[in-house]
Amino acid sequence: MGLRWRGTVIRIALCLALSCCAAALAAPGTGGKGYRYFEIGDVKASRPGATQAGLMLVGGGDWPYDAFRWMIARAGHGRIVILRASGTTEAQDEFFRDIGGITAAQTLVFSDRRAASDPKVLEIVRNADGIFLAGGDQSNYVNYWKGTPLNRLLDEHIRAGKPIGGTSAGLAILGAWSYGAMDGGSVVSRTALNDPMSPEVTLVGDFLHMPYLENVITDSHFGKRERLGRLIAFVARLSQEQGRTGLAGIGVDEYTALCIDEAGTGRVFTGNGGHAWLVRPQRQADDFRAGRPLTFRDVPVVGIGAQSVIRLPGFQVENPAFSMIYDVANGSLSAKGKNLP
Repeated sequence: MGLRWRGTVIRIALCLALSCCAAALAAPGTGGKGYRYFEIGDVKASRPGATQAGLMLVGGGDWPYDAFRWMIARAGHGRIVILRASGTTEAQDEFFRDIGGITAAQTLVFSDRRAASDPKVLEIVRNADGIFLAGGDQSNYVNYWKGTPLNRLLDEHIRAGKPIGGTSAGLAILGAWSYGAMDGGSVVSRTALNDPMSPEVTLVGDFLHMPYLENVITDSHFGKRERLGRLIAFVARLSQEQGRTGLAGIGVDEYTALCIDEAGTGRVFTGNGGHAWLVRPQRQADDFRAGRPLTFRDVPVVGIGAQSVIRLPGFQVENPAFSMIYDVANGSLSAKGKNLP
């Protein structure tokens, strides 16, 4: 064989070897019907510590790392499984490389409801030490997961003494009710207050069933996107539809998380002085009619800050960051005054 041919053969062999390596490296990005799979770290490593139940409610934006370290500790520094319906490895890389302290992270990116019944998907989720629900579009989570075997596993996960957290869209579905964004948009406070029964106010129930959130609807990006009005409208509508009071809304600011332990004690971690906002009227609206602006007077709103403690399920807040009274009059929201202890 001449030198030219020998060189060509060597180059072809090298190309084939590199292609095989690339295929092997790309394998974690593959998946089954309706999902893609990624991983980082040693997915077969034993979990270093014991797990503890916990809820991490993250308001979106940058991650407050102390909250994530709290969740990682409750996952026994083991394996975190990230569930999402868009993106790829962003969250798993941040967990493993930027925060650290875990054996591995796995990501399942859903694109079809079939994946929520896939045995491989269910095995990964069932064996997770901690589960994190990424941001995105919560309507995908409702459409892909509600009423599936995966839905039941998410409920069972925390009952098995393991933590679960979510940010933005992932936070939105952790409450007993969720704003599902099922119309493809994101309703703003003005629209919700002008007609809480509007087709744009798409509330979803009987999805996830987390302890201590049985009477709660959650919201994220709270202060930055001025979502207090819509959360009040959500609570007013749910109270009307459920025919009962005692329901609450919890909104969380960006770069902020409310972490709730197995005893129902919640604390805030924040990187920018943000808060969790508790809306709990304990009565029904003064004027709630389809097609009409909401009137709801004397709505109490309590701020839960880094020095505060909230105790669930009774919603007692110790050392609140602030305590305000708001009025909604004919669809218009205004602060009535402080109600500090």
